[in-house]
Amino acid sequence: MSSHSQSFSGCSSRTRGSYPEVKCYHGEISPLRCVKHNGPTMGKKFFGCAYWPKTCGFFKWANYLDDIRELQMLVFEKDTKIAELKMEKDFLQDKVKELKGKNTLLAIYSARADRKLIVALAVLKFCRLFLLSVVIWLGCGNMVRL
Repeated sequence: MSSHSQSFSGCSSRTRGSYPEVKCYHGEISPLRCVKHNGPTMGKKFFGCAYWPKTCGFFKWANYLDDIRELQMLVFEKDTKIAELKMEKDFLQDKVKELKGKNTLLAIYSARADRKLIVALAVLKFCRLFLLSVVIWLGCGNMVRL
């Protein structure tokens, strides 16, 4: 085994944990490996070609999958919020239709009441004029005080 292959070994398939199967460009399942070199990436997990050291050039850091999962969760949360808002919008649209219907009925009733009031006022004016004319006709204009 070369020194390079030892540098990248160490993460067995048993420590794969919740990582899904990732395939290299050969179409083979990529083993999960750990960086063994001293440096800032030491201990960091990655997926590489199944045929190391004769690789197809495939390489992916394992934490990119965590980033993808986090983004998928954010998308799911946003989709859920969108669905809730759509339901609320539909509910409010139905409520608006209901209120418009009630407003139409209220306008009809109001118009009818206005007409009745106008008719009642006209009748009262007519009665007042009629009574006034009767009083004048009878010649009792100075006896009646209105």
